[in-house]
Amino acid sequence: MVAHHTHVYRKVVREIAKATVKPRSARNKDIASNFRALFAQSGPPEDAQRFQHEMQNALTFLRSQREYKALLERYNPLIDLTGEERIEATARRVGLNMPKLHDSRDTYLLKFSLKKSSQIQGTMAAATQVLACDSTSIAFPSDDQVAISSPETLAALRTAASCLKDLLPVAFPTETVYGLGAIALNATAALKIFSTKGRPADNPLIVHVSSRRMLQTLLPQNYALSRSYELLMEHFWPGPLTLLFPCDHSLIPDIITAGQSTVAIRIPSHPVARALIAVTDAPLAAPSANSSGKPSPTRAEHVLNDLNGKITLILDGGPCEVGLESTVVDGLHEDGNIRILRPGGITVEDIKRVLVNGFSDVDTPIPQVLVHRRDFHDDALEQAPTTPGMKYRHYSPSVPVTLMHISGAPLGIEPLSTSAFLEDLKRSMPHSSDTLRVGLLMPSDSILMKSLISDTSIQWHEFPLGLFSEPAIIARRLFDGLLTLEREGVDLILVEEIPEEKEGLAIMNRVKKAAGSSQWITIP
Repeated sequence: MVAHHTHVYRKVVREIAKATVKPRSARNKDIASNFRALFAQSGPPEDAQRFQHEMQNALTFLRSQREYKALLERYNPLIDLTGEERIEATARRVGLNMPKLHDSRDTYLLKFSLKKSSQIQGTMAAATQVLACDSTSIAFPSDDQVAISSPETLAALRTAASCLKDLLPVAFPTETVYGLGAIALNATAALKIFSTKGRPADNPLIVHVSSRRMLQTLLPQNYALSRSYELLMEHFWPGPLTLLFPCDHSLIPDIITAGQSTVAIRIPSHPVARALIAVTDAPLAAPSANSSGKPSPTRAEHVLNDLNGKITLILDGGPCEVGLESTVVDGLHEDGNIRILRPGGITVEDIKRVLVNGFSDVDTPIPQVLVHRRDFHDDALEQAPTTPGMKYRHYSPSVPVTLMHISGAPLGIEPLSTSAFLEDLKRSMPHSSDTLRVGLLMPSDSILMKSLISDTSIQWHEFPLGLFSEPAIIARRLFDGLLTLEREGVDLILVEEIPEEKEGLAIMNRVKKAAGSSQWITIP
């Protein structure tokens, strides 16, 4: 074997060992033998650079396939189980004790219930029903009262509420993204969210309530709201702000909080979401209505494309206004500071403004607003998160995503010109057709996008996000863009960075988690 190929060969052998089965005696020896033969016949030294480049591509492919398999097993380890087995398996994973049945009649009723559940799931597999709701027909005369003038919308909400009371998850619109809801106070109902999404059991859920009255029913009796929370709720509820509260474990199942001492709660501002909670007369746990790890849905058709046959019903309330998940705030620490665990629909600037104005007439110091991973780090919190979106990779379509930077590159990284980047891209990207198909998810006034599309040998699929100066519009279109480009069958999606200000902080939080790689570019 040529000496300068030895280190690459060793990497390939190690990757094959990681990707194949154990024990060693059960592995397919032909794969390693074939690779060794390739290296042994690699040709003269002048071809060494090309050969190493091709082997590096093979190595990258092997590694990506292994990591993809690991993600599948992590996000959907219950995929081959029946509905009942998924519930029981998920319960065991989070240490939840399922009720023991001693009476023969109870056993019969359980078996009958599981049989009916299987029949319902068989029906669900045929098709998922989509019911339209008119948001303009819904009004809230008071905090805990809802008025619905459209008979069709009222009927759709009652149908959804009936499904929820039968412990079946339902997808519905919120102002942030579409949610997959189940009754939050019922462990069996909540477990179906995890089994439907393939969601890791240590990833907590946000509880949605329709009113301050419903919120009070969930809080411990001796808990009093802080001034900071009162101010934030007054200005941003109903809306895309989630607050952490002490958890009353006698009411809220551990599956909701992943066994943590706090529970995340918000009041959504979307009329359909709030009305559904009110008509059901129960708080709803609701993560995004998509398979875990994928981009969050912002339209009913996004949900249908992903979960058709897996859920009974989708309420269609039109496109989501915000387009990114809620901001999650922890204000429970003794120092009184506000910690933003996940940036979202309410900006850091807005939260600071409200707190400064609200504390201006009192002697109490104004709380600091600290953003996780920017202003503070907490390794223990990341390993055992109190809120969604902190531990696992999220928001990734089925095609690779590269984050494009045109700002200053970190020390040790040499930026590429657009032409050099595109040449590298053509050499390294496998694609089924003669023409490489690349999706561009960039602001409408992007200089980078104009520079890239001048190369006509690539088939470009553009999804303009809006102007750099309008991050709220970019936020609204981000997930729609990822899902649209994925459905158009592109080989790769390039997303341009935007300044991490206002909604840009939340946008970049999502893009960094969606992207598998980053590239720094110089533009003349």
